[in-house]
Amino acid sequence: MSLNYAEKLNHPVFKVVSQYSTDYGIDAYVIGGFVRDIIMERPSKDIDILVLGDGPQFAEDIAKILRVKKVSVFKNFGTAHFRYKDLDVEFVGARKESYSRDSRKPITEKGTLQDDQNRRDFTINTLALKLNSESFGELVDPFDGVKDIEKGIIRTPLEPEITFSDDPLRMLRAIRFATRFDFQIERTCLEAMKKQADRLEIISQERITEELNKIILTDTPSRGFKLLNSTDLLKQFFPEMIALHGIETRNGKAHKDNFYHTLEVLDNLALNSDSLWLRWAAILHDIAKPPTKRFDPVVGWTFHGHEDLGAKMVPRIFTRLRLPLDFKMKYVQKLVRLHLRPISLVKGSVTDSAVRRLLSEAGDDVEDLMLLCNADITSKNEFKVKRYKKNFELVSEKLKFVEEKDRIRNFQPPVSGELIMQTFELGPCAEIGIIKAHIKEAILEGAIQNSYQDAIREMLKLGKELGLTVVRTPDLDK
Repeated sequence: MSLNYAEKLNHPVFKVVSQYSTDYGIDAYVIGGFVRDIIMERPSKDIDILVLGDGPQFAEDIAKILRVKKVSVFKNFGTAHFRYKDLDVEFVGARKESYSRDSRKPITEKGTLQDDQNRRDFTINTLALKLNSESFGELVDPFDGVKDIEKGIIRTPLEPEITFSDDPLRMLRAIRFATRFDFQIERTCLEAMKKQADRLEIISQERITEELNKIILTDTPSRGFKLLNSTDLLKQFFPEMIALHGIETRNGKAHKDNFYHTLEVLDNLALNSDSLWLRWAAILHDIAKPPTKRFDPVVGWTFHGHEDLGAKMVPRIFTRLRLPLDFKMKYVQKLVRLHLRPISLVKGSVTDSAVRRLLSEAGDDVEDLMLLCNADITSKNEFKVKRYKKNFELVSEKLKFVEEKDRIRNFQPPVSGELIMQTFELGPCAEIGIIKAHIKEAILEGAIQNSYQDAIREMLKLGKELGLTVVRTPDLDK
């Protein structure tokens, strides 16, 4: 791989750093991911500048020259950071590290370029380009990182057991890079990861989940999950997903391996959406199949109610994984609960009533629900998949037709509780809820139109049946 690296360092930041480091006799390098991405011809907006000296002071001096007003300095780590135009620029002094057994936070001291490269996670991230003017753009590659990029290999610069024991988060990072770049992890690294999987216990769940989310957002996330599973890392923090693994056969009847089915659904969805939370819905859509699994001698294996139990499991899983417990969790919970509904429409006759109910419950998330359910159509029988896909198109068309006709999505009954109270001169009572529920049901069933006038007529009719007296007649021309 022959590149003119100096040509790639054409951003003003590099020119200023080069001039300053040359003028003051300070060795400076751009190192890590930015160099890796240059070689892989990938865009990058994150620059790491390594200096043989005081990193924060160097950063502040460069910021003054570039007229950057805000510099964030982290004295405990010997780093500094600022934004310049479209780039995030971080400065650090070269250092070497040592670790204690029960912490991934290193004890650091000043070091050489070689010390700094030794402490890095993978050979592809040890690459450095000199920035001093006399050797501007010269590559420093002591661990053959360029060759590893060419071969598509993830490998540690030092013994993998040392690298992963020092900072167990690197095991997840190895899988993330392998998944993102479609690289292979070197065999000795995989063996070390399996041996030290339980070392994840010293890593905070927040950091683990941050790496997991990055794996989920790759183009083919199944690859990352298969690596997490084969190295025993997944079972350290996600036992519910491990429980999906396996096939059981009884009386000649077997169910599919729901672990690999889930990964197939996730990959299918990744082709059509980059939404992290929709991908989480794919991961969790069948999460309750193990506890709901039953064998029926006539029909075989069943998982009745797994969608409802799965929805109940979502908050517990989100809490443990330190995922947000806000509207994002509610969104995932909703999609897990509803994920069988469109499929049941595909299997049966598509009535307007069933479509109205689905639109009412799914609301603005109905398109995402349809994406999830379409991704959930997996089978080795191509004819079966083709037939399901065709029926799914009919359901989608029906959804659009009913939505345009009845305006059901996110709808509330046109008659409010306050209007019911005024009409019949009622205080808070059960009859108000009965009338509202009846009107909503009538609209969903198609007995009346989703209009104010029809709803008022239905309210007056039901009020009479309930023995209520009309005190103030609503204006039907409203």
